Amino acid sequence: MSQHPGIGKTLVAADHQTNYLEAGAGNPLFLLHGSGPGVSAWTNWSKVMPDLADQFRVIAPDIAGFGFTEFKSGSKYDMKLWVRHLLGILDALGIDKASFVGNSFGGALAIGLATFAPDRVEKLVLLGTPAGEFEQTPGLRSATEYEPSMENMERTMRLFPFDQSIITEEMVRTRYEASARPGAQEALSQLIPKPNPDGPTILKGFPEAVLAKVQAPTLVLHGREDKVVPVQCGWLLAHAIPKAEFHLFGQCGHWVQTEHRARFLQLVRDFCA
Repeated sequence: MSQHPGIGKTLVAADHQTNYLEAGAGNPLFLLHGSGPGVSAWTNWSKVMPDLADQFRVIAPDIAGFGFTEFKSGSKYDMKLWVRHLLGILDALGIDKASFVGNSFGGALAIGLATFAPDRVEKLVLLGTPAGEFEQTPGLRSATEYEPSMENMERTMRLFPFDQSIITEEMVRTRYEASARPGAQEALSQLIPKPNPDGPTILKGFPEAVLAKVQAPTLVLHGREDKVVPVQCGWLLAHAIPKAEFHLFGQCGHWVQTEHRARFLQLVRDFCA
C-alpha cells in the first residue's frame, strides 16, 4: 500500500511524535482540524492548503491522538493536553505568534489557546465551532457509534455536508484508512461523550464568560444547515467574543472550507492578511 497522503513532516511536541503538513511562506497560519472518525489535517485542509500557501506559511498539524500523530493509551486527552501540544508545535517551529483557522474541535482548541496564551495568537477564524451548551447532534452521535469500515465511514460522512454529492470514494477511503489506525477510536472516545440512553445528551463548549476573554480579532463562519455543530453555537461565539464578526453560509453544512471553498478562501485571505 502506498503511503497515506496525510503523512507529512514530523516533530516532537508535548512528548508526542507529531505529524504535520507545511507549505508556503509568509506570516504563519495554522489550520486546526476537527474531530470525528479518521480525521486528520489532510482530510480537513488538503483542498485549500495550496491556495492559502500563496500568501501564508501554512501549517496543518495532526493534534495529539488524531490523524497520524502518536496516540498514547495512558495519556488523558483533554483541552489542557491539546493546548500544551499546540504550544509545543509553535515552539518546535520557532513561531512566536500566528493566526489560527479552526474547524469544529479545532476551533475550540484555538479558543483554548487564545485564552491560555493570548500573546501567541494574532487572529482566529472559527468554522462550525462548538460553544455554550447544546444537544448532541446526529453528526456527533455517529462518531460514538462508528466501527471502522468503508460503508460506515460513508454513512457518517454523509451527515456533514449540505450537498452529499461532494463526497467522493477517495475522501471516504483516505478517512477510513486513518480511522482504522490502532488507538484512533480510543482517542476519539475521550473527546466525544457516549449518548445518554435516557433522553438528550447535553454537550458543553466554552461558556460565554470564557469567550468574552478572547482578545484576538475573530471571524466566525458557520453553515446554516450544520447537523454536527448547531448554528446557535456560531451566534453565541459572535455575540460573546468582543472583536468578532460573523458570516452565515446558506445551503451549507459542517464543512464551510469544502462546501463554499472560494468564499472561504477569500474571507480568510482578507481577514488574516
